[in-house]
Amino acid sequence: MSYTQIMDKWVRFFDIRTDTRTMVQVYYTPDLGPRPLPYPENEEARITWALRRCESMARAHQAVPDDQIPFLSPYTGTEIFAEAFGCPVHYSGDNMPFALPRIHSASQVRALRTPSAFAPPLERPFRIARRLRDAFPDAPVQLPDIQSPFDIAALIWEKGDFYAACIDEPEAVEELCHRVESVLTRFLDAWFQEFGTDYVAHYPDFFVRGGATLSEDEAGSISPAMFRRFCMPALARLSERYGGLCVHCCANSERQWDNFKAIPGLRLLNLNQPEPVLTRAYSVFSQAVPQMHAWCGSGFPGPDWARHIPPQAHVVLYAGADSEDQAKRTLDALLSVRS
Repeated sequence: MSYTQIMDKWVRFFDIRTDTRTMVQVYYTPDLGPRPLPYPENEEARITWALRRCESMARAHQAVPDDQIPFLSPYTGTEIFAEAFGCPVHYSGDNMPFALPRIHSASQVRALRTPSAFAPPLERPFRIARRLRDAFPDAPVQLPDIQSPFDIAALIWEKGDFYAACIDEPEAVEELCHRVESVLTRFLDAWFQEFGTDYVAHYPDFFVRGGATLSEDEAGSISPAMFRRFCMPALARLSERYGGLCVHCCANSERQWDNFKAIPGLRLLNLNQPEPVLTRAYSVFSQAVPQMHAWCGSGFPGPDWARHIPPQAHVVLYAGADSEDQAKRTLDALLSVRS
């Protein structure tokens, strides 16, 4: 199957009404080496690694023809939008960077400067993506790590005070979220204009045609009513603007599942939670939205996985492999789960 045919298969998969219910991905990238941390001084090393990864994926696909599309990744941490708003960034030297809060009270929101969508922290992934695309013009480009407006606001504003303000000074929270959304949409507008709307999601790795993808990780820290007030309006606007939305959440967010199902134009949901939670999720969302969760079943792929997944559900099944032989066996096993 050609890459064009695989892309078209993904488009059918995202339509919950079709019979294309299963996509399979085997994570096997031989001779890749460790990924350089996304620190400013590692920019050249990040470009070299991302090119090597795309080449490795293309080679692996010849032997293991799964549903992945080799892609170019200008990967970042979660810090880039908060950094653009003036947050300092912590670099531990051995882990991902993360933003430290810029403000500590509602009184500081109005004085906070709203940055350009091309502030240096946001221009950097553009610069990296251009270098990658110049080397492989036909490969899709992965989105950088995109957090929701509410998630970014929770990085900018010290979280203890931020969550108290959700109750005591909600208008200030809404103001900051609106300002973050304005920067995020200008960034995404420019990104899609330059790199196209055939791309790979920010997390996890899956091909998307149209729409946007983001993380809504703070959903586990607020009530359903707060989600509807602070998160849902922006999610609805982003979905309408870009033609759908794929959402990742690694929080304990079961209380928000009805809200997730109500997101207009939701195209895929990715949850990262323990096995019992994800078993329930497969059932709850089986007729609502395609799913790509961080667990598919216990042990090596096989019949045990299938019993957790309702027949009508649209799911991405994936697993890793350490050798070409193991990758081939894993692909066969994944394909057998719903054969």
